[in-house]
Amino acid sequence: MEKNRKIVGLCGSLRKGSYNAMLLKVAGSLVPEDIQFETVAFDDVPIYNADLDLPETEERPASVTKFRDVLATADAFIIVSPEYNYSIPGGLKNAIDWASRGKDSPLMHKPVALMGATQGMWGTVRMQTAFLPVFTFLNMNPVLQPEVLVAQAQNKFDTEGNLIDERTTGIIKKKIENLISACKV
Repeated sequence: MEKNRKIVGLCGSLRKGSYNAMLLKVAGSLVPEDIQFETVAFDDVPIYNADLDLPETEERPASVTKFRDVLATADAFIIVSPEYNYSIPGGLKNAIDWASRGKDSPLMHKPVALMGATQGMWGTVRMQTAFLPVFTFLNMNPVLQPEVLVAQAQNKFDTEGNLIDERTTGIIKKKIENLISACKV
């Protein structure tokens, strides 16, 4: 990853104590030291409204511009999210919608690694599948293997939010290695 030096992470859960926020923190800690890792929040991004977007207006809302500016600095993305109603949480999808609009979309043509944690048995498999059409539309390069589907997350993190499951840690490391390799293509 010679020219590529930054990965930006997004968490689809805004909940305090979120297993997905814990998972994103773990993923960020596993990014090699010579690559910058930054998370970006979107909790202040308004619901998408084309009347507030270019070219209908001269500038996007400040929170959207700030969000997109951070995304534009990324060479790759890690998205960690729960599954809501068998799909992508609305807040995350809304943020992606804001970031996907226009020829200046900061998401286009970039590698992305998707992960998710749940207390149930399915490990966010449906949410991850729901993202595939989004990645296709944006011509992103999803790193599909290995799949990081953390089921029964309540048994894999300690009370401080540390991942205590070595097998899961190994899978995350491999996913990040594959994401970095995708940046070299």
